[in-house]
Amino acid sequence: MKKEKTSAAEKIALLGLLTALCFGLSYIEFLIPFSALGIPGIKLGLANICVTAALYAIGTKEAAAINLIRIILSWLIFGSFTGLIYSLAGSALSFAGSVALKKSARFSPIGVSAAAGALHNIGQLAAAMILTDASALMYYIPVLIICGLFAGAINGFIVSAILSRVGVNYKGE
Repeated sequence: MKKEKTSAAEKIALLGLLTALCFGLSYIEFLIPFSALGIPGIKLGLANICVTAALYAIGTKEAAAINLIRIILSWLIFGSFTGLIYSLAGSALSFAGSVALKKSARFSPIGVSAAAGALHNIGQLAAAMILTDASALMYYIPVLIICGLFAGAINGFIVSAILSRVGVNYKGE
């Protein structure tokens, strides 16, 4: 697909729209009682659909900005300070891994998103271990990795479908 020149106003509007969508998905996820499943801390990571799609369709800096703004907004509306720390730790590791895997050009958005889900959980668990000095949390890593890979892969399928629909070619990048 030939890339058309977009104005600054169009780019700002797109970033605002994706940030709002990202925040809306975070809110929907906030309303779902995942702890009822018996696995504390597990979420679908729906907001990462927007972040991963932005990473492929717009760029690294823009996707990082969307992610950071969404984290801050979510913290201000329904979070705690420790929740902010966990979210920042998970997102930083997840986003760094996503960027590295995308640049390697060996992974589709499905693989990138699956790895991001697992890395997000590992980053949050690492933050929890540092903040609480609870090394017993190490035994929770396999559960978090499996859940992160599964949720991330589902989100990656959605991202791939979105990218195909809007004409973004991610193969061979």
